[in-house]
Amino acid sequence: MIPGSSPSSELLLEAHNLSKDFGSTRVVDGVSLQLYRGETLGLVGESGSGKSTVARMVLRLLEPTEGRVLFHDRHAGGPPRTLDLLALPADAMRRLRRKLAIVFQDPYAALDPRMTVRQTLCEPFAIHRERPEEGIEARLAAMLQEVGLDVSALRRFPHEFSGGQRQRINIARALALRPELLVLDEPVSALDVSVGAQIINLLRELQQRHGLTCLFISHSMPLVRYLCHRVIVLQRGRLVEEGSWQQVCESPREAYTQQLLAATPELPAAG
Repeated sequence: MIPGSSPSSELLLEAHNLSKDFGSTRVVDGVSLQLYRGETLGLVGESGSGKSTVARMVLRLLEPTEGRVLFHDRHAGGPPRTLDLLALPADAMRRLRRKLAIVFQDPYAALDPRMTVRQTLCEPFAIHRERPEEGIEARLAAMLQEVGLDVSALRRFPHEFSGGQRQRINIARALALRPELLVLDEPVSALDVSVGAQIINLLRELQQRHGLTCLFISHSMPLVRYLCHRVIVLQRGRLVEEGSWQQVCESPREAYTQQLLAATPELPAAG
């Protein structure tokens, strides 16, 4: 199925020759990528291929051993500017983080069990000292509606929700400040298959509705075929194949990519 919402030709982010060593082991070796506004880029590979490490380096949650990350910022009130994320001082990086968001793999660990959903969703506004133009109550209600939850969820705690509902809350929190880049780090791998299919359909709807720019991390070729405009394949920390979803998912050149395609079942229809 062809992903919706066509990307633009405007670069949002570039990573050049990213490498990461943990001790004497190089887990990512010279990975480069480009991400365009409105695009969903799939980063796919088996467990241990370095996917999540690349994602964390792109967001500067993890410092690379080598490489550069450039963010093309639409600076309010001024011309576009290119920021070298790895060279930004801490205060500038903190300000930029409102434009960057991530949804983690484990919907249980990602939520503080002591915080209500209201507190969780208000946290990004408090951290970045922002107040929605429409008012916080209207914004919270709209955030929940977008992810398919009722406003009554605001007064409840994480233990009162299923895994799929918790991931919907995580998605709502990630989108609170309307970020320019959303990283999705295996967002359905901890969920039952049918629930995961519902979350994938939600992400696709949100991408189409808002023209989100996403980096989608997965070990599943059918998922990246369903969601992504372009695909990058990692094997043992190295980029081994890249191209449009049609090229990579329907006519793969590399035997490793063919193995990934054969190893994962098709995405089921969500009920």
